Amino acid sequence: MSAQAGSGLTTAVAKGTVVNGPVNGPATGAIPAAVELETAAGGTFAVDWRAWRPVDEAVLCFIRRGGDLLLIRKKRGLGAGKFNAPGGRLERGETPAQAAVRETQEEVGLTPRELRHAGRLHFAFTNGHGIRCDVFEAAAFDGTPVETDEALPFWQSAAAIPYHEMWADDRVWVPLMLERRPFEAWFVFEDDLMLWHLLRVGR
Repeated sequence: MSAQAGSGLTTAVAKGTVVNGPVNGPATGAIPAAVELETAAGGTFAVDWRAWRPVDEAVLCFIRRGGDLLLIRKKRGLGAGKFNAPGGRLERGETPAQAAVRETQEEVGLTPRELRHAGRLHFAFTNGHGIRCDVFEAAAFDGTPVETDEALPFWQSAAAIPYHEMWADDRVWVPLMLERRPFEAWFVFEDDLMLWHLLRVGR
C-alpha cells in the first residue's frame, strides 16, 4: 500500500463519528469491530469484521486518459446496468494486479499499464455474500476500447463522475482515489442499498 508505516489515518463511520489514530496503512490497520444493523426488510444483520472472510476476492481497474476515466456499463452479473470500472474475480493463483490486467483485457480490450494500488474495499451483504476488492488505477494503456458481452466502455470526465448510476459506496472512496490518497473501507449492503460503512483514509 502507498501509506507509509506510522502515518496517521482518519476513521469515519457512516453516522459521522470520527476517531483519529496512527496506523500502518489501509491494509494493516486495526480491523473494525462487530456491528448490528436494522435491515430495510425489517430484520437485523450482524457482522464481526474481525472474523469476517470474503466469499470472493475481486479487483477494479480505473484507467486514466488525461482528465478522463474509463468506465463501463456492466451488462451482466452483480451490478448489471450500473456504471463501474472494468474488473472481476481473481482466478486461482493470480495476484490482484494480474487479475486487474486480465479482467480489463477481457471486458474492454485494453491492457492497463503503470498500475497503482489505490485502496481496498470489504463488502458484507445481508444475504451472506462477501467480497474483498482491491482497487487499481492505471496511468497508461495499450489498445482501443471495445464493447464485449460483459461491458460497454466509455470515457468519462473525472470532474463529472455519474455517481447516481453507480454503486452507493463509490461516492465514499472514488474521490480519494482521484486525489491519490490511500484508503480502506468496510461496507454493509442489503441488495444494492448501503446500510453502513466505515472509511479509513491515508494522508
